[in-house]
Amino acid sequence: MSQVEVRLLPAAAGGDAALVGELTELVNRVYTASEEGLWAREVSRTSAEEMAELIRAGEIAVAWLDGRVVGGVRVRRLESGEAEFGMLATDPACRGAGIGSRLVGFAEQLGRERGAQVMQLELLTPREWTHPFKEYLGEWYSRIGYLLVRVGSLEESYPDLAPHLAGPCDFRVYHKDLRP
Repeated sequence: MSQVEVRLLPAAAGGDAALVGELTELVNRVYTASEEGLWAREVSRTSAEEMAELIRAGEIAVAWLDGRVVGGVRVRRLESGEAEFGMLATDPACRGAGIGSRLVGFAEQLGRERGAQVMQLELLTPREWTHPFKEYLGEWYSRIGYLLVRVGSLEESYPDLAPHLAGPCDFRVYHKDLRP
């Protein structure tokens, strides 16, 4: 039986154009589908340049299955001291195989190893309608121990993205205690 392996990419992998391109395409494909209807026009979640930079910064972990990329997540330490994961993406063909859970578990462990006591994540949700995938994610995060700690607007944290929204959205911030 195949085993999913999750590992942090070495900084040098930021120079691997094929890997950078594959990860960028995966993240953009997943976010285009999972945020359908939130944006006035199609917006790319990331670029190859940004992905390469994040890899070189030691912030990208990848899930591999049988030698191929099936998911990824960004993990970083915030200036406020919390760890944060974002850009979580799993290959839609592998959904339900536990890859997302493995990536989140890896992110939490990396956060602990880097000295964080709290893991943070952010979730964009429409304010005036229900987005099925965002509802699923909110429920899933709650089931795995994340608590909603703040609801704000995208304009507050990412004012340059707000004009691209199709309508008003909430910016939900979740925390999970990483202490044993």
